[in-house]
Amino acid sequence: METGKTAVSGWLLRPAEWHVRWVLGVVLVAAVVRVGLRVPDGGMDNDIVVRAAEAWLDGRSPYADPHFLYLPGAVLAAVPQALLPVDVVRFLVPAGVTAGLVVGWACALRVHGVPWRSRFAAYGLLGLALGFAPFGHLVQLGNWTVGSVAALPLALLLGCRGRWVAAGLVIGAAVAVKPLLAPVVLLFVLARRWRALGAAVGVPVLVSAAAALVMPDPAGFFTRTLPFLLRGEDSFVRLYEASPSAVLARVGVPQTGATLLALCAATAGVWCAWRRWRRGDEGPARTVECAVMLMLSAFLVSRPSYDHYLLVVVPLLLAGVLTPGAVARSPWFWVALVPQVPGFAWPWLEPGTRRAFKDAVTLCLLAGAAGWACASGAWACAAGALCGRCGVGRAGRYPDECRPVRGV
Repeated sequence: METGKTAVSGWLLRPAEWHVRWVLGVVLVAAVVRVGLRVPDGGMDNDIVVRAAEAWLDGRSPYADPHFLYLPGAVLAAVPQALLPVDVVRFLVPAGVTAGLVVGWACALRVHGVPWRSRFAAYGLLGLALGFAPFGHLVQLGNWTVGSVAALPLALLLGCRGRWVAAGLVIGAAVAVKPLLAPVVLLFVLARRWRALGAAVGVPVLVSAAAALVMPDPAGFFTRTLPFLLRGEDSFVRLYEASPSAVLARVGVPQTGATLLALCAATAGVWCAWRRWRRGDEGPARTVECAVMLMLSAFLVSRPSYDHYLLVVVPLLLAGVLTPGAVARSPWFWVALVPQVPGFAWPWLEPGTRRAFKDAVTLCLLAGAAGWACASGAWACAAGALCGRCGVGRAGRYPDECRPVRGV
């Protein structure tokens, strides 16, 4: 891989020392133990899915709980937890979430050609664990978003290696449990990988249909959950939504206007992803930036949209920081992460119900930085093509043989 400044990148790409790995291991294990001691049910969000599985085991509808926002396949996937003792689940869930985050980071590194055992791999994961608040929030909540955090980098790694059908199967398996990665299906459309598209769509359809056959309320996702997502009227959920449509409505913007602004922003994001794909340069950056832009576009308009959704895209962008022209080399990428630094008290935003304002700032700035990287490259290519057609060369120094001779 080309990494620009070879002195710095060369040092980061060397194997990490043993004490760095030990420190990283201690930090991750300590986070798991802390959550296991403080959270008796394995996390509030995980408990919602487990209760849905328990309801199914008792013959009741899992969708009676309006906060269960998953497809029917998640009910069956949560059954093992419903059968385990609580003392096991309370430690098993944060350990599993942490393992999923590590897998996602490892796959993101390999997408960009960075070794797993490198200093950058260790320091990057340590930075996410200590300096990025959604990392700790996801472990504490036990949210099943972690499946998407691991699945998306794995799918992109397979796609970059030409195994698009396998990538489609991975995305389909993740969507079958939680439909968070559904926007990535558009990547297969842009790439014209129709078999991969069929796999990504077919797996969740088959799994959901098979699971629905054993549900007492087989259409519950469409009759209860989907209207709940479209309305976004739940007073509890609204306080934690980072989507501009939710945040702007909280500061007095009419809901219709806020939704329209969010839709315009999401449409612009999809356009940027399309322009980035048409640029057609080689390397993983094209696939990664398109997928990230599609996900960020969905987060701008989706209801709900939580802070831990950022973990689906931030590790992928951060892992490519050693590559020239990467989104993570933009100063706005790092400005976007400032509101997510744990331990800093922001004026008027200290209550947990107000952190959605900080999350919205991060989401919008990340979308802007990624969109600018996608679109500006396309404009540069268009300008270069126009100059080539018109016979105008790029401004720069004269070659020695063409340099004007002064004094003649």
